[in-house]
Amino acid sequence: MPLLALACGSSVATVYFAQPLLVTLGERFGLGSGQLGAIVTVTQLGYAAGLLTLVPLGDLLNHRRLITGQLALLALALLAAGLAPGVAALLGALAVVGLLAVVAQTMVAAAAALTPRARRGRAVGTVTGGIVTGILLARAAAGILADLAGWRAVYLASAGVTVVLAVLLLRVLPASAPSAGAPTAGETPGVTETPGVGERSYGRLVASTVALFVRHPLLRIRGALALLVFAAFSTLWSGTAQPLSEPPWSLSHTAIGAFGLAGAAGAIAAGVAGRWNDRGLAHRTTGVGLALLALSWLPIALTRQSLWALAIGAVLLDFAVQAVHVTNQTLIHAVRPDAGSRIIGGYMVFYSAGSSLGALGSSLAYAAAGWPAVTALGTSFSLAALLLWATTRRTGLPGDNSALHRPSNVDRVDPGDGFDHLPETSSARWRSELVRCSGANGGNRRYSRTDCGTADQS
Repeated sequence: MPLLALACGSSVATVYFAQPLLVTLGERFGLGSGQLGAIVTVTQLGYAAGLLTLVPLGDLLNHRRLITGQLALLALALLAAGLAPGVAALLGALAVVGLLAVVAQTMVAAAAALTPRARRGRAVGTVTGGIVTGILLARAAAGILADLAGWRAVYLASAGVTVVLAVLLLRVLPASAPSAGAPTAGETPGVTETPGVGERSYGRLVASTVALFVRHPLLRIRGALALLVFAAFSTLWSGTAQPLSEPPWSLSHTAIGAFGLAGAAGAIAAGVAGRWNDRGLAHRTTGVGLALLALSWLPIALTRQSLWALAIGAVLLDFAVQAVHVTNQTLIHAVRPDAGSRIIGGYMVFYSAGSSLGALGSSLAYAAAGWPAVTALGTSFSLAALLLWATTRRTGLPGDNSALHRPSNVDRVDPGDGFDHLPETSSARWRSELVRCSGANGGNRRYSRTDCGTADQS
């Protein structure tokens, strides 16, 4: 898990290298302030394409081959970005970098698949913590390398690191991993929602990603929250380079990148949120996180007057974003553990769309009305996310995952406990399935179908 966390952080960092370098890249390639967001946006669009086309392969192919193969290709894309002669070549290479950086989400799904249910939240928190750390270090490392050796050194060095990680993971990942629908360690085979072998073809896997989100309200709600939360996240981090590089601050690349370290609380939040999810406190974690996200924009609004205010706001914002993000991933994986890669991939499409929206909106807002407009945009995204949570809390759609840790009644499925996807059945059928599941576990307790496991068998 620590190596997966390191590899996830390194991979996702490639998407964020450009943020502290936006002003320099704009000068080098002749881009205006309103066009700088395109550098981040094109990377995020590539990321979204990869989520839909590459991440579903995690439910079909061996994790070791898929992860190491994508890392090798990512290294080549980074090399192309570092050697790009013009803006078209740079944008094209960054789009491919985004496409292949989704290997981080494949590794999140692999970590969940290789971990028993009782420790799954902690495992997802560990790997996601690596992603958060990678995002933070991406900004700091990019700033330092750019000051020492130019912006190209950032991408060339990352290509070398990616090759090393690919070799290490090739050696340590299991030669075989649980296939789609197979029980993970510590779980017992049970009943799957849709036993059809057709899902195992690539075309059906990709199409089923959309079908899963159409069918399950929990996935749509958590995806919408991700879009708004990461739009706020990207609004801040895609917009800070411009005010920090101008008077009165006029900071260097290193100093601008170092501000990413102010959000180190996000890595702590990932681990804490994972443990809270294992205790069944997902709904509460979401509410607290979104409230902190909205409040974080009060000190961020004072960036022109105080760098300490920006640092405090960044800590609050990163903590809130990662707490909600880990909670979302833990909840949605419980809907269909056998389709973990597809669900996480589909969810991250919302993340990527939000990041693109925030990056583009931030650059346009700054060009139009400066930092106050950027602050207003980020606040709007945050309040919209809080409102969505409050509304769906009343309707009970996203719900708490505490049901994953308690026996369920035979004739009742709580629509707010994450099992709202289960079809209506008669008491007799439920009783039959529950008895089989109870017998398989060697006990006399009753479980829901999700609690029993999700193997492709009945």
